[in-house]
Amino acid sequence: MSRTTTQSLAALLAVGTILSFGSLASAQTAAPATQNEAAPRMAQPGAEMKSILDKLVDLGAKPIGTLSVEQTRAQPTPADAVMAVMKDKSIAPDPMAAAIKTRDIKIPGAGGEVDARVYTPPGSGPFPLVVYYHGGGWVIADIDTYDASARSLAAGSKAVVVSVDYRHAPEHKFPAAHEDAFAAYKWIVEHSGEMNADATRIAVAGESAGGNLATNVAIMARDAKITQPIHQLLVYPVAGNDMMTPSYQENAEAQPLSKPAMEWFVSNVFADKSQTADKRLNLVGRTDLQGLPPATIINAQIDPLRSEGEAYAEKLKAAGVATEQKTYEGATHEFFGMGTVVPQAKEAMTMATERLTAAFSATSGEATSSTSNAPAPTPAPAN
Repeated sequence: MSRTTTQSLAALLAVGTILSFGSLASAQTAAPATQNEAAPRMAQPGAEMKSILDKLVDLGAKPIGTLSVEQTRAQPTPADAVMAVMKDKSIAPDPMAAAIKTRDIKIPGAGGEVDARVYTPPGSGPFPLVVYYHGGGWVIADIDTYDASARSLAAGSKAVVVSVDYRHAPEHKFPAAHEDAFAAYKWIVEHSGEMNADATRIAVAGESAGGNLATNVAIMARDAKITQPIHQLLVYPVAGNDMMTPSYQENAEAQPLSKPAMEWFVSNVFADKSQTADKRLNLVGRTDLQGLPPATIINAQIDPLRSEGEAYAEKLKAAGVATEQKTYEGATHEFFGMGTVVPQAKEAMTMATERLTAAFSATSGEATSSTSNAPAPTPAPAN
């Protein structure tokens, strides 16, 4: 089911939010070759993956870029499609994910407070710690729509996961999200003891736009000479600004992420398209990747971002960063949290949590508590 360049838990309630919809066809079909008969053709999704895409269309989701930002934020997401398929097929939620306790808090970002959710596994702790950033092209989605991924990571890695929101474009243009992501990371490190977590065993993780944020946080922590994550989990990260890569050409009309959708995100996130050359966006163009923590990079075959994720893995390896990358065939963008329905997602979540667990086990040291005098978070009632 998968293709590897270097290799369970499933979603409890749903999967992360929509990052785009390439077309309204109920079945994802191969893009026709144009003038070049050798032009790459889009692969077909697996049966389970296709059932999610079909359900998403049935729910009335429209392609990203055809609606206003407000309408796009309000429309059905892949999370809704997964839940609908689970209901149709009488699929029960994963009991291990259901056992995770959550509480919602407010933490300081770079431009004011941001929402965060703390996921705590059963046990006494102190637990390892994962700072997780959701996807959504820096425009849509929040910690609710990516609840499934964060919950399953907590269950599989037996770690406290803090899922962090950030300011969104177009209201807050680039680099607002990156600034919030780093501010949140620093606060979480300082307050890890309050979460029964051990900041000496901390990792960063993220999907799509959030994968870009996660690796940028690792870079910023290195440069600021503060507590660095011991691992980075990057799931189909945004890692470049070239929209003519092989995977962009092959998957220009893919669902749920298409080339037109990515162009729409760029138009909303950046004040000027030239800003996409910024090294925080164009990661594959960086020459300063030495000294970063080991990385796990997960990609989907049917995804415009596949080529840049694979290229970023090679850049990290060339810089001496221990990196494992895997591309899952028959899967599309946003598949990662769909493990209750999509077998490739279950495999990918297992890979992710095994890699995190190995990183935590390899790190020695006792748990540390925060000694910061900063105000403690105000929790919402536990879920």
